[in-house]
Amino acid sequence: MNSGRRAPACCCPRDMSNPEMEWVPEPSAMTLGASRVELRVSCHGLLDRDTLTKPHPCVLLKLYSEEQWVEVERTEVLRSCSSPVFSRVLALEYFFEEKQPLQFHVFDAEDGATSPSSDTFLGSTECTLGQIVSQTKVTKPLLLKNGKPAGRSTITIVAEEVSGTNDYVQLTFRAHKLDNKDLFSKSDPFMEIYKTNEDQSEQLVWRTEFLVYDYDSSGKHDFIGEFTSTFQEMQEGTANPGQERQWDCINPKYRDKKKNYKSSGTIVLAQCTVEKVHTFLDYIMGGCQISFTVAIDFTASNGDPRSSQSLHCLSPRQPNHYLQALRAVGGICQDYDSDKRFPAFGFGARIPPNFEVSHDFAINFEPENPECEEISGVIAAYRRCLPQIQLYGPTNVAPIINRVAGPAQREQSTGQATKYSVLLVLTDGVVSDMAETRTAIVRASRLPMSIIIVGVGNADFTDMRLLDGDDGPLRCPRGVPAARDIVQFVPFRDFKDAAPSALAKCVLAEVPRQVVEYYASQGISPGVPRPCTPATTPSPSP
Repeated sequence: MNSGRRAPACCCPRDMSNPEMEWVPEPSAMTLGASRVELRVSCHGLLDRDTLTKPHPCVLLKLYSEEQWVEVERTEVLRSCSSPVFSRVLALEYFFEEKQPLQFHVFDAEDGATSPSSDTFLGSTECTLGQIVSQTKVTKPLLLKNGKPAGRSTITIVAEEVSGTNDYVQLTFRAHKLDNKDLFSKSDPFMEIYKTNEDQSEQLVWRTEFLVYDYDSSGKHDFIGEFTSTFQEMQEGTANPGQERQWDCINPKYRDKKKNYKSSGTIVLAQCTVEKVHTFLDYIMGGCQISFTVAIDFTASNGDPRSSQSLHCLSPRQPNHYLQALRAVGGICQDYDSDKRFPAFGFGARIPPNFEVSHDFAINFEPENPECEEISGVIAAYRRCLPQIQLYGPTNVAPIINRVAGPAQREQSTGQATKYSVLLVLTDGVVSDMAETRTAIVRASRLPMSIIIVGVGNADFTDMRLLDGDDGPLRCPRGVPAARDIVQFVPFRDFKDAAPSALAKCVLAEVPRQVVEYYASQGISPGVPRPCTPATTPSPSP
């Protein structure tokens, strides 16, 4: 909120017997770490479903994803209104590299309807998020299901990029002696907050929620008054402990007609706090590096690498699934690491010279320097490693998690956002040391660290899905829960026929949020943005 242009108070108190009204806004749901676009929607000239009442409109937003339309957001319901201006924003993640088709369905939510059925449908339109963002404001006619215009009704969508304005503002208001608009009972006041745009037009920012629904069922709410302020004035007026700022609530009609009119009540701002919400890009631009580590499963269940049926088969015609996953995910992660050097380990194999089983050996066979130059170097080391080892077992994952957790713990002790570790585990089977792995993940959940597990082959990955934590917080055997969800599991077979970008997008989707969540939980702000330096281009993978 940049400038609180106007806050007319009308309709809906917390306590009908209390002459004061207090409102504390609930924080809106928000995807941390993502670049967001907020869409504000209004409609004009909606059709009336019958001649006696106006519609109670609601807009449902759908996004085309994975070959189907999926509901992602919806506005509030406005009563008895054919030209609604909705206050609830529709928030979306915006990706320049993707086409994001959208559908806006307008329906009448009278009698509790929750979807646009044949009886409640008022019109719809389609466009892409890119079209809206490029034009900032789009007005389109609403169409009926047969493709014909829904009368002269239109929908207007205004886009606002919020990647640079993520501060969260909390305002606490109360009101005194507001004018009574109901003849036999007290008024049911609510507030609307507007901001002034650069062209001096006003845009609805927030409408307080209706907690009591007997305000005015016809939708003709009685205007009590308004006041004008700036955000700076609100901050300065509440800067000191116990300090409050108040305004007279003025009804311009009464002020112009009544000689002795003073006000229609008083609005008091008891609190104005600003909480800085940082984004993933804030941390990256502030110098935070993504330290990417690879761990590859070399257990016998993968099959003899010399066989064409082996998951480790090095065919000249097509890279195996290990290589495909490594290229797809690593190719993106390396862009966030300044030195482009990545530790790469193997587990579950007998290694030279003594051929003892190891669960965290460097695949370049340099224990003191396990790093490989770029992802191409990891791939080259993998190819050289295979003929020199004996695939064995079991599938123990805890050792490599604990190994990566060591540097992450040292990073934690610095209290700065300089390096965040991402461990990519490529494995074909069921984890043998599940109890130890759960314990290792719970410990790592308190560190600047994320774990990506890609399941290769057709094994039963039920235990892997348990580690993901999507069905509830992961707990170690002693019952201690993970501090946050840091594991993302994806079976490669779900993507073997898709473009490599599909796998990368899926497994990396949660990392920005996990980065932001960790540093926010520790109260660690991003560093000062680094000066621009010439970009380096990674060499192509073999």
